[in-house]
Amino acid sequence: MTYSVKEIFYTLQGEGANSGRPAVFLRFAGCNLWSGPVPDLAVAVCRFCDTEFVGTDGVGGGKFETPGALAAAVAAAWSVPGVAWPARGAAWPAPGEAWPARGAGEPFVVCTGGEPLLQLDAALVAALRGRGFTVAVESNGTLTPPDGELWLTVSPKAGAPLKLARGDELKLVYPQTGAEPERYAHLEFRHFFLQPMDGPEKARNTRLATEYCLAHPRWRLSLQTHKLIGIP
Repeated sequence: MTYSVKEIFYTLQGEGANSGRPAVFLRFAGCNLWSGPVPDLAVAVCRFCDTEFVGTDGVGGGKFETPGALAAAVAAAWSVPGVAWPARGAAWPAPGEAWPARGAGEPFVVCTGGEPLLQLDAALVAALRGRGFTVAVESNGTLTPPDGELWLTVSPKAGAPLKLARGDELKLVYPQTGAEPERYAHLEFRHFFLQPMDGPEKARNTRLATEYCLAHPRWRLSLQTHKLIGIP
């Protein structure tokens, strides 16, 4: 299949159990719950989103014809030291030249979107793992993941059917009417996070999420630390 990718960039994971970990973000274009930067509320299930995932015009984005080609682009993003790839104005290695390596550390890729499970398949998971990557997926939980070893993060959305009842972490944007934490506390996840909904009510939502976590210790607070420190 051809993969449509919005952007590929190197940064720190800002949320959840892997917060602070260096990672390549592989952002796929498209979502099954949201219709674009300004959603058509007649068809959008999710009514909030803080991510630009429409098109293939971001840094490192484009159409990739094979799993190997996309895995190679992800590996290149990990390899270039000190900068997001491709760096504006930076010279590319000549054909046959190796990309410079980063320091020691297990390569980590976060497959996100939009909704990555619209495109992520077993062949791409295998290609990424073949390049040494731990593969993380951030999904809304409405689709089944492909075969292959994955770190699975599920972020349920009110009004959307949840097909994934187990995984590594459940990260719930809070508050959502119809997606209260009590609906998910019985599921088989290793970690449970509440993440305050961004937007004009962010301060209030952070207070409410903090109070809920204090009253329900199974839940932990997840802050979007990448926004706090001003990185992608």
